[in-house]
Amino acid sequence: MKLHVMILKEGKRFVAYAPSLDLSTSGKTFEEAKKRFGEIVDIFVEEIVESGTVDQVLDELGWERIKNEWRPPVVVSQELKQIQIPA
Repeated sequence: MKLHVMILKEGKRFVAYAPSLDLSTSGKTFEEAKKRFGEIVDIFVEEIVESGTVDQVLDELGWERIKNEWRPPVVVSQELKQIQIPA
């Protein structure tokens, strides 16, 4: 299955975030953030399988079960929106 993963630069660190799992991690480099994200997804899946909470967790995250397969929410738009924050 493919997940939409965003990689953001926050200061000197790179943050990898997947909205469909509400998971994030960071690294000093882009590649490190990608690698660590792969590791954290593996841990996340292992934990929900071992605890028997796959259905509950994925349902709460907005996933849809179709027959014997789970499908993540689909990102339909991502845009930049200008806002003003008083300083």
